[in-house]
Amino acid sequence: MSILTLTNAAKTQIDTICSENNVHAVVLNMIGGGCAGFEYKWSTYSTPDEIKEDDELFKTDAGNTFVIGAESVMFLLGTTIDYKKDIMGSFFDIVNPNAKSSCGCGVSVNFDFDKLSVPA
Repeated sequence: MSILTLTNAAKTQIDTICSENNVHAVVLNMIGGGCAGFEYKWSTYSTPDEIKEDDELFKTDAGNTFVIGAESVMFLLGTTIDYKKDIMGSFFDIVNPNAKSSCGCGVSVNFDFDKLSVPA
């Protein structure tokens, strides 16, 4: 199982974010909170020095960096991240096979902790 799949649309949006905001990386972490127990937390790193040794790094075709925080990897194993635009706006669409349930907004998720495992 791959740690994560970024679609071409997601990679293009990561490139856009890095370029328009003059940042080094787009970052995704899982944090406690939200109505379902955990929520996706998006941020950016301005410089490569902010990347931690155990973080998982993905490069876009343009060479920009997408980071998954080391503590969040087990929650995001097998996840696909896409970027979509529709009548309601634009957003990163996260399809997480580890999520047991999610809230209506799609930002908060719950996990079956017996099924989560740390990658080798």
